[in-house]
Amino acid sequence: MILEIGTGATAVGLRLQDAVILAAEKKFSYGGFVLSRSVKKIFRIHDKIAIAAAGLFADMQTISRIISNEIRYYEISTKHPITVRGAAKQLSMILYSYKYMPFLTEIVIGGIDQEGPHIYVMDPVGSLIEDDFAAVGTGAQIAIGILESRYRKDLDLNAAVELAVESIKIASRRDTMSGEGIDVAIITENDYVERSYPIK
Repeated sequence: MILEIGTGATAVGLRLQDAVILAAEKKFSYGGFVLSRSVKKIFRIHDKIAIAAAGLFADMQTISRIISNEIRYYEISTKHPITVRGAAKQLSMILYSYKYMPFLTEIVIGGIDQEGPHIYVMDPVGSLIEDDFAAVGTGAQIAIGILESRYRKDLDLNAAVELAVESIKIASRRDTMSGEGIDVAIITENDYVERSYPIK
């Protein structure tokens, strides 16, 4: 669906034994026109949960605000911290409720809770799939091939970050809708860190 509307992006996620890596490129294009080269497509929606998205940027921003507020409401009303699966299911229901006029975005949601690290991938109408790694967007077919050939669950943190960055770099060489730079979110039990990398 993302290809049909002429917007682009590539985003990936990896689950390690004790961490989650999310990465997304920074180019914001519509059709053949580049609107910005420094857009952030990773959104922190909770202390230890974030989403990386591809598609219409306004839809990404709207979804991140809606799910952040829903998570806060859940935690205030239940007095319990939300799990990554709980956040993913909540987001899935939100997306499905707009199925007749969907948000034009694909999402990788990842984070850590008391059960460990989790990565889920979603299409625009909320299909929910848990996996060890995922790629979405116009460069996903290329990025997933790189991840599939090199991913191991026992990768150390630095190697996993390198793999996420490399998969987007390689995808952006073949996908004119992706590129410019890469944002990476590293989520561990004790920390949430974001870094940026150039695409050379």
